Amino acid sequence: MDHGGCIINNEFVIFHTCNLVFLWEMARSSSSSSSSNFTSIFRDQKGWRTCFRSNFFYAASLFFLAFFIWSTTITQQNKEKLLKWSLQGNISNLTACENECRPPGSEMLPKGIVASTSNLERRPLWGSPKKTTTSKSLFAVAVGIKQKENVDKMVQKFLESNFVVMLFHYDGIVDEWKDFEWSSSVIHVSADNQTKWWFAKRFLHPDIVAEYDYIFLWDEDLGVDNFHPQRYVSIVKEEGFEISQPALEIGLSEVHHLITARWKRSKVHRRTYKRDGKGIQCDDNSSAPPCTGWIEVMAPVFSRAAWRCVWYMIQNDLIHAWGLDIRLGYCAQGDRTKSIGVVDAEYIVHYGLPTLGEPDKAKLASSGDNSEEKKEASKSNAINKRIEVS
Repeated sequence: MDHGGCIINNEFVIFHTCNLVFLWEMARSSSSSSSSNFTSIFRDQKGWRTCFRSNFFYAASLFFLAFFIWSTTITQQNKEKLLKWSLQGNISNLTACENECRPPGSEMLPKGIVASTSNLERRPLWGSPKKTTTSKSLFAVAVGIKQKENVDKMVQKFLESNFVVMLFHYDGIVDEWKDFEWSSSVIHVSADNQTKWWFAKRFLHPDIVAEYDYIFLWDEDLGVDNFHPQRYVSIVKEEGFEISQPALEIGLSEVHHLITARWKRSKVHRRTYKRDGKGIQCDDNSSAPPCTGWIEVMAPVFSRAAWRCVWYMIQNDLIHAWGLDIRLGYCAQGDRTKSIGVVDAEYIVHYGLPTLGEPDKAKLASSGDNSEEKKEASKSNAINKRIEVS
């Protein structure tokens, strides 16, 4: 492109071309008059300045265009490098996570042979195991030989629903249970004078019972004539209960806490009501125990997720677990007032029978001992006379 005798090529050519034009004009004007020379020089100097300014503009434009192209190229390269570094970092983090998330001690094993969970299914010594229709729920109960007949009813009820059944023998007697046909179909664990929580902490690790949707961890002194395990599980799933228990039939049961009492015209309930002016009052605005968000520990039912949490909460030296029920809300997997509840449609009877060396309350009453503690024990059914909430 021509402009004022200058060819725009690059900054170097532009500058020197304008100088040559100016010098040529000076030489040509030397043969003219003094006045003409001055005018010519003045005119040529203006032309030179015009040429320089014009071409400086084009040079600047070229410079900024080159800078834009260079910066775009560098930016794209940086993006590619950042993406590469990000991918490398993600792969590195993934590899680290795979190792960290493995069970301790298995890091050196090939990933395909690591078995992190188990179950309570027994295996034959030879051949393949028989196909079964075992439920995906577990019924575990601490038992003593004195409650043999009642435990028999409970076990039969759960086996009919294809539950896996596990008996914790706290009196060390196992052989006498072989009278029952079902004895060889259940798991027996024996340790003298230990509660169900001791057994549960040591034999129901979450990785061992990971295959089971629900874990029933019950006492042995419960009547199940009006209880159907599979229907209970269906209701629990429908209601979204992570922690629950069947209601206790009033009039037949030893009831310690009002929230566990059965509501006859209800399928489930999540709270209780108390407006007698004594102690803690319970209404629709209550949001914590003893009004809502908890159940008793005599017949708890845990979802898989809730049990994984509860197992960690059980201390090694826990015995009777009194007070643990109030803390179960930590493991409710959400709002305890919604995910913990009592099922009224499937209810049980709590006989309140003595176990683990607990003194027989009937014998205490007939002995004529009128101590305050024993009087309180004999009044344990007082709650049965309270008005039900419907």
